[in-house]
Amino acid sequence: MAHIPDGVLSAPVLMAGGVLAAGGIAYALRRLDEQDIPRTAILSAAFFAVSLFALPVGPSSVHLLLGGLMGLILGVAIFPAVFIALLLQSVMFGFGGLTSLGVNTFNIALPGAVIGVALAPAIARSTAGRAALLAGTGSALAVGATGALVALSLALSSTDYVASAKVMIATYVPLMCVEGLVAGFCVSFVKKVKPELLSPAPAGA
Repeated sequence: MAHIPDGVLSAPVLMAGGVLAAGGIAYALRRLDEQDIPRTAILSAAFFAVSLFALPVGPSSVHLLLGGLMGLILGVAIFPAVFIALLLQSVMFGFGGLTSLGVNTFNIALPGAVIGVALAPAIARSTAGRAALLAGTGSALAVGATGALVALSLALSSTDYVASAKVMIATYVPLMCVEGLVAGFCVSFVKKVKPELLSPAPAGA
């Protein structure tokens, strides 16, 4: 589960996650154009909604993350989009935690941002079929990377969490497959009807 609750992580991990997330949010907000705010808000709302529904998988649970898809459409603007959604989930439903908000934001947003920066140019030039394949593969990798970051956050906080972290990583495998299919379908559709949505600004702009 990507939403690590309060009271689990060590203080150094919480501080590092908070600083890294704040840096990503600040960088994204400096680059966020006024015309990009509506789609950022829409995808933040979509993430807010779908990630509230978790399915039990073994000793853990999983939910859609949409990190790869959000990264492809928003680029680094995924950082504030994820942050706002997680903040509202924590305040309104007690889902996740306030002290772990920075770590949770970083763990979900960074893989999506990397996938967006790496694959968006190729997807913009591709046919709908190839774009779907790239998006599906990238989204699956983003989920796997989020799982690895969550496991790393737990392992760095306490050696007692190492065994649980290994089990938790395994629960992300089916989610990788589902996210890949969802992202591939969505990108194929968007590529046909509104391809300009798949062209986020370059990271260095």
